[in-house]
Amino acid sequence: MSDYLVIVESPAKAKTIERYLGKKYKVKASMGHVRDLPKSQTGVDIDNNYEPKYITIRGKGPVLKELKSAAKKAKKVYLAADPDREGEAIAWHLAHSLNLDSTSDCRVVFNEITKDAIQESFKHPRPINMDLVDAQQARRILDRLVGYKISPILWKKVKKGLSAGRVQSVAVKLIIDRENEIKNFVPEEYWTISGQFEYENELFTAQFYGVNQSGEQKKRELKSEDDVKNILAEIKNEKFKVHSVKKKERKRNPSPPFITSSLQQEAARKLNFRARKTMMLAQQLYEGIDLGKEGTVGLITYMRTDSTRISESAQKEALEYIAGEYGEQYTQKTTVKRKNNTNVQDAHEAIRPTSVFRTPSSVKDALSRDQYRLYKLIWERFVASQMAPAIMDTMTVDLVNESIIFRANGSKIKFPGFMKVYVEGTDDNKEEKDALLPDLIEGEFVTTKEIEPKQHFTQPPPRYSEARLVKTLEELGIGRPSTYAPTLDTIQKRGYVALENRRFVPTELGEIVIQLISNFFPEIINVEFTAKMEKELDEIEEGKENWVKVIDDFYKDFRVRLEIAEKEMEEVEIEDEPAGEDCEKCGSPMVIKMGRYGKFMACSNFPDCRNTKAIVKEIGVTCPKCNEGQVVERKSKKRRIFYGCSRYPECEFVSWDKPVPRPCPKCEGLLVEKKIKKGVQIQCTECDYKEQPQE
Repeated sequence: MSDYLVIVESPAKAKTIERYLGKKYKVKASMGHVRDLPKSQTGVDIDNNYEPKYITIRGKGPVLKELKSAAKKAKKVYLAADPDREGEAIAWHLAHSLNLDSTSDCRVVFNEITKDAIQESFKHPRPINMDLVDAQQARRILDRLVGYKISPILWKKVKKGLSAGRVQSVAVKLIIDRENEIKNFVPEEYWTISGQFEYENELFTAQFYGVNQSGEQKKRELKSEDDVKNILAEIKNEKFKVHSVKKKERKRNPSPPFITSSLQQEAARKLNFRARKTMMLAQQLYEGIDLGKEGTVGLITYMRTDSTRISESAQKEALEYIAGEYGEQYTQKTTVKRKNNTNVQDAHEAIRPTSVFRTPSSVKDALSRDQYRLYKLIWERFVASQMAPAIMDTMTVDLVNESIIFRANGSKIKFPGFMKVYVEGTDDNKEEKDALLPDLIEGEFVTTKEIEPKQHFTQPPPRYSEARLVKTLEELGIGRPSTYAPTLDTIQKRGYVALENRRFVPTELGEIVIQLISNFFPEIINVEFTAKMEKELDEIEEGKENWVKVIDDFYKDFRVRLEIAEKEMEEVEIEDEPAGEDCEKCGSPMVIKMGRYGKFMACSNFPDCRNTKAIVKEIGVTCPKCNEGQVVERKSKKRRIFYGCSRYPECEFVSWDKPVPRPCPKCEGLLVEKKIKKGVQIQCTECDYKEQPQE
């Protein structure tokens, strides 16, 4: 019999922790929550201070029975769920189910699953923090009231299976608003003039900047071709005088270590990971990886955090590694001051490796390809965050011909600093490159080689990618680190939005639902209101607000709106889109419907005829395997596009990369489009033939 029982959420975590604690400890997993609100009813007693009605989650009976049996045999039970609101609530529910005293020192928390961190945390057990539990309960009850009260109205007025939620409704509204901006965008014409110049046999480029009026430089915009002609007419010869040369040294500070949202954004930019995948892999790295001789070790700190804070011991270890690997000059001499987000809870550290000496290359063999790529990203970001700033030599040169001014900007890295390890990605995938200029001298002349005017039109704002949407939700104070991935997943599963070229596009259903919510429950999609609710939840966690009062303040107005919506919301009929073909079973027209995994074709004679078909899109390529069928675009259950033969299952040809409608000129093999960082590259699947990347 073990003296102590420790309960965590997952078996992987249990296995790692048990090894660190020794024979006196038995570690078991609750497999997440053991109690929750019932699915079949609201489960909140509105007339009794919003008392929640918790029940044992279906299927958790055997788990609870085993935990109760183990608890009776143990001298002491420790609850070691994750160090956040959700983890605190799991611990509280377990205490209730196992008849433990939640005011006793039964709660243990740790930010990383390493031997030192685990053993240290068990020296400082504490009671369950009821402020954290109340904050989680308040969020759960708020979401239940919104979801279970609005959803039935939507089922009745629109269609079954719809749902409404506080964070998901705001997310869909943002996507719809962005789509309307794009639709209503009116492009404006503008021009640029680029010049290629030569100085001492070196070529460089400068852009038209403005004009010199009475000795004063004035920037000028070129809005039409006439503006361009007027500027070009003022240039008298091919010689431009070097009017000014300004050289500066500029420091560039490293990005802070990852928080949940920045990890999701950067993993999307650099690794092409969806938010859900990023969090799943991060959970695996946190809970522990078997490293062979070293055993199972948690490789990163807790992955749900909104703080960039780093422990003193982690900073010291990083500085030691950087000095040894790159030299003392690469260490950070002063702490970089960072502007704090007002929404940050700062409950625990940023996401970092548990030991900087576990380099990505040293653990690569123990990780899957995607685990390795994510760990490498986290490790490099952390190490770079503790390194010296990069120093850039910048040069700004103004060239003058009569009154016309061209400006050239150049920069080169004088000292790479943190850039030796890592540089943060950007949403437009443009990397900063050195633009070197000749060593120009004021008063000298340069020769014009080419002057090229170009017409442009302003572009509408881009649609939201997952990374952009997460960033926007975070900036607006909507949701918390743990909510982003499930929110993005839900709005797609409900059919409110679709992903096109990795960008969110609202569906007709999404627009209808948000319009109805906007008409009858405006506060639900009001950004300021939702952000205020998040702040009040934080204040509950800090013990500054009473959770019952917060919910009651919301529900008093919400209840009135529910009654009005029930009476006044008109039924909306979503007409099925014609598919343009007839049912092969009964001859009735086929229509396009929205299902769990996206659009599909169904017979309009339903329910008398239940014929359905997947929607396939031919890409103009004959199947390379059977030479009979056509290659068609399909979607997996996870909504990822792939390509297969139209004769499936007779022919099982499948490809994640899009086939090209021409053979390889080298071996006659199949050519496919491969997505790479620089764009799309056409490659052969049979030989080493490759074409230049297309932007």
